[in-house]
Amino acid sequence: MAKATGPTYKVSFRRRRTNLTNYRKRLALLKSGKPRMVVRKTNKQVIVQFVNFTNDHDETIASATSNELAQFNWKPSTNLPSSYLTAYLCANKAKKKGVKSAVLDSGLHTPSKGSFLFAAAKGARDAGIDIPIGDIEIDEERISGRHISEYASSLSGSEEYNKRFSNYIKKGIKPEEIQNLFKQVKEKISKL
Repeated sequence: MAKATGPTYKVSFRRRRTNLTNYRKRLALLKSGKPRMVVRKTNKQVIVQFVNFTNDHDETIASATSNELAQFNWKPSTNLPSSYLTAYLCANKAKKKGVKSAVLDSGLHTPSKGSFLFAAAKGARDAGIDIPIGDIEIDEERISGRHISEYASSLSGSEEYNKRFSNYIKKGIKPEEIQNLFKQVKEKISKL
């Protein structure tokens, strides 16, 4: 493949070339004048931050990761309830620093119904921060982990159960009881 040359060729920004930043989307979010609620998911954790734009750089107002939920006895780190609880924790921190509303920054993720992005947005909204997400219906039962406990109950006693939930078992969690654990952790976070 030939390299593009000539007077009309323009090299795009490095972060765009490496698929890290969509500058058109970022500019649209910055024009709102509100802090951004940045939600990112890695293989091992969910990261939620409230970020404010300044002329020189982005300033992080509050931040939380799903690894911090271990303080509240929550050991799963990347499932849907973890996204909700991480955002709930981060929103409580941000509320103490004066954040009342924010816009959801999904980065390069394409938002889809039932995704971790909307679970995180729901967590922040339940903590008292106004985040516009449109007409999206967010299933409360999925956020509390009911789908996980039902699936675990249907597999209990089989070899597939040990395969699917090996990480839960290794951490000492019964996946059938994840809803009760979710309620306990949410209550502990709300008391902060």
